[in-house]
Amino acid sequence: MKNVLVLGAGHSATYLIAHLLEAMGRRGGFVTVGDVDEELARERVGDHPRGSAVHFDVNDASLRSTQIANADVVVNMLPPAYQDLVAWDCVNHGRAMVSVSYQDQAVRDLEPDAQRQGVLLLCELGLDPGIDHMSAMALIRRVRDDGGRIRGFRSYGSGIPAPDQPHNPLRYVVTWNPRNVAMSGEDGAQYMEDGRIKIVPFHEVFHHTWDVDVDGVGRLEAYPNRDSLAYLEAFGLEDVETMVRGTLRYPGWSETWAQIVRLGLPNEKLRIPDLARRTYREVVEMFLPLNITGSRIEQRIARFLGISPTGRILENFRWLGLLSDEPIGCQGETAAAMLIHVLNRMLPLPPDQRDCVVLLHELEVDYPGTDRAPERITSTLVAEGEAGGCTAMARTVGLPTAVAVELFLDGALPLKGCQIPTHPSIYEPILRALAAEGLEFSERAEPLEPQGGGGGSR
Repeated sequence: MKNVLVLGAGHSATYLIAHLLEAMGRRGGFVTVGDVDEELARERVGDHPRGSAVHFDVNDASLRSTQIANADVVVNMLPPAYQDLVAWDCVNHGRAMVSVSYQDQAVRDLEPDAQRQGVLLLCELGLDPGIDHMSAMALIRRVRDDGGRIRGFRSYGSGIPAPDQPHNPLRYVVTWNPRNVAMSGEDGAQYMEDGRIKIVPFHEVFHHTWDVDVDGVGRLEAYPNRDSLAYLEAFGLEDVETMVRGTLRYPGWSETWAQIVRLGLPNEKLRIPDLARRTYREVVEMFLPLNITGSRIEQRIARFLGISPTGRILENFRWLGLLSDEPIGCQGETAAAMLIHVLNRMLPLPPDQRDCVVLLHELEVDYPGTDRAPERITSTLVAEGEAGGCTAMARTVGLPTAVAVELFLDGALPLKGCQIPTHPSIYEPILRALAAEGLEFSERAEPLEPQGGGGGSR
């Protein structure tokens, strides 16, 4: 009997767990769901005869090792900071790992050991990263088979409220790990535009935005996502002149979040004594220099950040509760823990509303040796969730991950070592499975402006 261990039962795991329970029911296998909140894990499993829920603390080395040793494949849905712990035990016990997190250096360092053990460590297998990689690879290969030479590649991903829904002031809802939202941009970003590498420090990421029009959604704002250049080799795009990976939000998000970053709230290092008993206003005040004066905290924040004391940014601060005298009452001891608590409290997806995920690729393509004109190919996926049901985020993160698990159990993934889903044996069957569930990209091509005549300001 094949055993699947799912680590993490949060927002993005709901569809995955349901799909795997159904699949293991057909196969005669078993699914164990582990989470530090055992009650949440029980809720995800329900009374399914092929599933069980267990308490799982990733920092408990003995518990972690025991659970992983008893599995055939481990699905890691935990926060990225814990990925190397899970991967290390998977290699030691000869167990495959499928993860939705970015493949960080700690996992890449396990490559020699994973190869020796014949273990597959497959990362970046959710929505973004995940479906974005797979759909990009399929499109790149098709363009090349058609005689095209790609000179520009832009790829964007997003999880946002559906466009026709009522919006809160930030026009955003949390449908995935709120820690990833709170700490987004923490490493800065780099990309390439017209052959020029651009490096964006962490405190400038949300100032560094541009417009992107998305069919079926409208105008969104983009900001650079991590290290775009890390994918030049993985995508076989070493010769492109433009390489951009970005994140999309509704206009206005970045101007507020940029000031939250500048204030210093996304901080996981410094521990604040008695944080839970302090007020939001008190903690925000801690981040203001002593030489910033003013009778009201709004004035002091505005002077420190160089923003209007009566403008939209401070109104958003106020709406989030960051200026209130209410005790925080959160778990954790850092300003980032407070920020995560704020996101969970103020930006949940209302039960009567729908979320939306967006993936968009833009390729600038030449056709050398032919009379075919250069063109811009735009490939777009827009999927909405169900009000009161499964979110689009959970579905698009969970489905490719679940299909990868099934492929592995069927012996259909002839790979080992540290991988991301850029190999045809991974992305071809997963994209077919997504299409069968209605998750297909729409595509259009249009004449490309002459080089030097277009491109937005970055």
